[in-house]
This record gives sequence, structure tokens and C-alpha cells, in this order.
Amino acid sequence: MGGPAGGPGVDPDSTAQIITQSHTSAPRPRDTAAREEAELRDYRAAFAVARSAMALLSPEGDVLAANPALATLLGAAPERLAAVGAGALLGLAGDPHARAAFHDVLTGRRDRLRCTRRITRQDGAALLAEVTLSRTGANPLLLTVEDVGERDALREQLRHLRMHDPVTRLPNRALFFERLTDACDSAPGRGTGRIGLCYLDLDGFKAVNDTLGHRVGDELLAAVARRLLACAEPGGHLVARLGGDEFALLVRDSTGTGQATALAESVLTALQQPFDVAGQRLAVSASIGVVEREAPGSSATGLMQAADTTLYWAKADGKARWTLFDPERNEHRMTRQALSRTLRQAVERGEFVLDYQPLVALDTGELRGVEALVRWEHPHFGRLAPNRFIGLAEEDGSIVQLGRWVLAEGCRQARAWQLAHPAAPLVVSVNVAVRQMWDSDLVADVAEILADTGLPPRLLQLELTESAVMGSAGRPLQALHALHEMGVRIAIDDFGTGYSNLAYMSRLPVSALKLDGSFVQGFRSAEHPNPADETIVEALVDLAHRLGLTVTAECVENAEQAERLRRIGCDTGQGWHYSRPVGPDVISGLLH
Repeated sequence: MGGPAGGPGVDPDSTAQIITQSHTSAPRPRDTAAREEAELRDYRAAFAVARSAMALLSPEGDVLAANPALATLLGAAPERLAAVGAGALLGLAGDPHARAAFHDVLTGRRDRLRCTRRITRQDGAALLAEVTLSRTGANPLLLTVEDVGERDALREQLRHLRMHDPVTRLPNRALFFERLTDACDSAPGRGTGRIGLCYLDLDGFKAVNDTLGHRVGDELLAAVARRLLACAEPGGHLVARLGGDEFALLVRDSTGTGQATALAESVLTALQQPFDVAGQRLAVSASIGVVEREAPGSSATGLMQAADTTLYWAKADGKARWTLFDPERNEHRMTRQALSRTLRQAVERGEFVLDYQPLVALDTGELRGVEALVRWEHPHFGRLAPNRFIGLAEEDGSIVQLGRWVLAEGCRQARAWQLAHPAAPLVVSVNVAVRQMWDSDLVADVAEILADTGLPPRLLQLELTESAVMGSAGRPLQALHALHEMGVRIAIDDFGTGYSNLAYMSRLPVSALKLDGSFVQGFRSAEHPNPADETIVEALVDLAHRLGLTVTAECVENAEQAERLRRIGCDTGQGWHYSRPVGPDVISGLLH
């Protein structure tokens, strides 16, 4: 730098003299003076060669000595640093708060100051520096200046790499959640106070990766990202890649549902044109879940959960479309999940009950039997009909446990009726799910329950759907024959909606058919009869009787239907014309 070795503008002896002033107060023995002189030389050497930019300040804040590193950092001539006011050097004039703190250290009110300042170099360039001013126990004070601009730039560069997707160069999941959280936390009164979110997933993208490789897949993702940016840029919306083939678009200060759905529609339109990637012409579509709501009270996690649910609906509804979040539909989904989680425990807690619907002889009006229908007495949702939980039970396998309970309770009640009314024995008809045929030993269960309850096998009828028995082979077919040989009746429920293969059914141990209620609907009005329905039912009844099967008509709602079914030859009827499903006490009253 052209200055002496002790620092710019100050010779080594002067620097030593400045440092010595803080250590010299009285005459000392010769050996002590020699030792301190050696220490001072070490201080002077360290001060001169230190990589840290440093200066010694007077109590008034003037630079007494500066090392070469500080001169280089500030781009100033060495002689200009001596006797310069540190306040002007650090640009404290325009910052009263920093200037007051600086003065407190000079006057001894505080021992140290550390702050970040933007300093102007001699050549006019700006420098972001971390400044530290410390008291050394006596005069002078020590000032250190560290350039943090490069450090902050590197930190920002690393953050950018950490928060952006390398394939599409879009913000990644972490940055998107950061911006989404910030949007949710916006102060009330700022902007519209609403927020919109489009969460999309490419339809069939996995096939591209599997057939053409991940390199082509990555190129396709980058091309999709460019089209999404083109859709979002006019409105200044954020686009991010959340991972895989999932993207999201954030609408801050949404003007309403229409803005979010219009954005989703523009994305679908943009993706309709094929992509030319790596010599391949590829077509993709997207399913989009759209959520739009008030920002206050919303959370990033809640919004993403809602968007994910809505995206699932879009795929379930046929893909290549957007679907708007529906609170009512979501409530139904949440209810399904809540019911599914507690199904198994509900059986153990005894939350299920049985109602019974009469099966009545169409020719005499005599009560021939009852169908056992399960109800869930849910502690939160109240009484639930089978359509609310049977499908869930079949999905998670708890139908086996529930079905066995229904079978046992139905047989127990039928035995109680038999003992109380031996002259009027009732057949109890119990539904059996497909999974019960495959996932349990139904024959062993029935045998054990009949033995425990004492119910004669002839008073038990098991109802199975056509799909459960048509084409049966192996274990299910063996079970049907074993049950038949045991004396249990087998009925086909909802007959006419499935295979309706009477020729095949003639080889099964079936005792009865229950015609699906859709056939009976054509019998409702004498003024506008449906001849086709009556012809079909008459043919089915005649064929069933020729095969030795009895026929029950379901969903009989009035006397006219009952009479026409009787004339056709149906054996029994079931429906609201006779009775809704009722408790066992009501059935007992009918037997008197």
C-alpha cells in the first residue's frame, strides 16, 4: 500500500507509542519493561499483518492507527485514514440510533457495539460490512470491519439452490410453503384478504418415465413448467414444482373463486397442445384441485390438505379437469374416514343393532319370515343405515367381523321367536357379503352359531348377491353346497341386476330368488303401466318355479303392486306396503 510496515499513514514507532500509552502508567523495573516491550512488538506485528480490517480509535472517535487490511477494504490512501472521524468513515451521520450507540461505547456507557452497516468506499462503491467497536480496558478503542457482502451473496445463492427445483428452475415445495404461509399470515386489511390455490398433477406422466426414460421425463416437466409460467405471469402468480409431476399455483389477493378457476382453465387449455420433447411428440393433461378462501384463519397445511383432496376428486371424476373444493363433499369424506377408523371397535363396543323387515305371503298375507337389517347406533352421528358403512366395512375387511355378529344376533332372535311362538316359526334372512365367502370359514361360523342358539337350520336363510355366486368355483361353491346340505336356505338377492343366468343357477344349491326392486317400480300405476316390466317379471317367476325356486318381490309399496305380483305368481313380498324395518318387539307383536 506504500505505507510503513506499521500501518498506512502511521510508522511503527507511532503505532507502538499509541499502544504503549494504554499500558504505561509508572516507572517499572528493567526486566518488566523489556518484557512489555516484547509484547508490544508482538501486538504491532499482529496489527499490521492481520487479515481483519482494524483501526485504533481515540476517545473522541478519531482513527489513531489503521492496518493495511482496512485501507484495502475501504480503497482509501493510507494517509487519509489517520485522524479521520470514524463516524464519517462508517456513515453514521444519517443514522441517529447507530450514532448514539457508537457514542455510548466511546464514553464508556457500554463496552461493545456490533452492527451491520452499508459503507461507501473511496471509489463510490457500496460495501456491506459488519462493524464491531470494543473497549480494550483503557484507551485506545478497537474498531474491526468485516465485509459480509460476499458472505451474504453466497448465502443467498445457496438459499436459491436449496429453494428451487433443479429440473424446472421453479420454486420448490419448501419455498412454496414459505410463500403460502406468508400469504395466510398477511395482516388483516392488506389486499383482498383472500387466497387461491391450484394444485395439479399430470395425468399419465408415469408412463412417459417408464417408456421413454427419466431424461425425457425431465425435459417434459421443464416444458410443462414453461407453459405454467406463461399462464401465471400475467397475474403475477407464483408457480412451484412440489415434487414428481405435481405443481402448484398460488394466487395472492384473490378476487374470488372465479379468478382461481379461470387460472385452472387456462392451465388445462395450455396443456392441450402436444409437447415436442427429445424428438418425441407427447401429449399430457392435468387434474387440478382448486381451493379459494379467506386468508385469515387459513393455514398452509389446511389449504394443501383441501387442495390434495380436491385433486383426488378431479382424478376420480375423470381426469383432465379442474374441481373446486366443496365443503359439503369434504364433510362426507371426513365422515367416511371417521366411520372407517372406528368400525372394528364399534362391533366390540356393541354399537350395532338389528331391525327386521317382514316377508309376507302374497296369496294369504301370512308372515313367513323377516330380513335382518343392521343399523349403527353411532355415539356422534346417530343411527346410520347400512348404506353409510357396509361399503366401508367391505373395503377394510371388518365386514367379516360385523357379518358374523349380524348372523349370530339374527339367529338368537329367531330362536327366541320360535320358542315364544312354536306354531308360527319365522325364517330369518341374513345378508352375506362376498368377503365373508372368501375371508372367513362361513360354514364353520354358521354351524357354530346354529349350535349355540339352537335354531333349526331350516329357519335360517342366507342372502347373497348374484355377483357373489355366479361363476363361483372352489371354496365359495363348496361352502354353498355344505350350507345347503346342512339345511340352510340360500337366496339370491337383487336378482335381475347382474348376470341373471338361470341356466347356471340351476346347478347351484339355491332355494329362492329376490327380484330387484327396479322391476316392481313398473307396477306403480294402473293408468301408466309398463307392459315390459310385467312381462319380464312373469317370465322370471315362471322360470324360477320351473327350477323349484321361490320368488320374493322387493320394494312393494302399495296394494295394487301386491295384487299384480300375486296374479303373476310371486310367492312373497317385502316393502313399505307391509312394514318398514322395525325392532324385534314389533315383530313379536305381529306373531300374537
